[in-house]
Amino acid sequence: MGAERESVMDGTTIAAPADVLDLRSDAHVHTGFAAGRDSVGVVVSAADRAGLSSLTFADQVGPDTTWLPAYADAVRRARHRTELNLRVGAEVEVVREDGWLAWPADLGHLEVVSVAVSGLPLADGPLTPREVRTQLAAGRLTPDRVAEIVVTATVRGIERASRYAPVQLSRPLSLLAQVGLDDTAVTPEVLGVLAAACRATGTAVEVSEAWRSPSPRVVALLRDAGVTLLAASDARYAAEVGQWQYLRRV
Repeated sequence: MGAERESVMDGTTIAAPADVLDLRSDAHVHTGFAAGRDSVGVVVSAADRAGLSSLTFADQVGPDTTWLPAYADAVRRARHRTELNLRVGAEVEVVREDGWLAWPADLGHLEVVSVAVSGLPLADGPLTPREVRTQLAAGRLTPDRVAEIVVTATVRGIERASRYAPVQLSRPLSLLAQVGLDDTAVTPEVLGVLAAACRATGTAVEVSEAWRSPSPRVVALLRDAGVTLLAASDARYAAEVGQWQYLRRV
């Protein structure tokens, strides 16, 4: 696997076996503050109707985000109107291969961080999926190299994020499908590195309904490795909250 990737496993510890996937909890929903369409209150009402017991808000944030205080206040107010367990979270992008994250200015409002890799993180910033496809077609990148970068950046990203808040990993390896690669480009040994990092940092992996990610193969490998898995709708509309089709098949 190479010395660089092996180094991310230093100091790992074995955590307790993963829990059964709980479909009464939705670990990743969006609101109108960012990528979603509905207010916090409307999303909570939909979760109530879906029979959920807990909900984690994970709107996308970045260095220019200014609405975190209002967002957190909206979630806290909603707690007074529901018996659901509500958590204030945010989705943060890994933007460099060393795991650097596009943090907002103030992390004080966040109770959980959902780490995502939506572009290919390189030393000078991420490539979009379209740019990655172009480089693959031109032979400037190989499938193995793309998989290596994605896993290395993911591991280092969750290690960085875990210093500040509890961490969830959002739609792991979904970038591979977006650039036309099958996740079999990631060997069981490389997935073992990812699983070890999740256990060492206490990171739970989201199984995303909207993104159909990770694949059943990866879900099985992570479960067997003792990684905690969470049901995540990645809902952008309230009607999608707590609605499971892919997850039931997985």
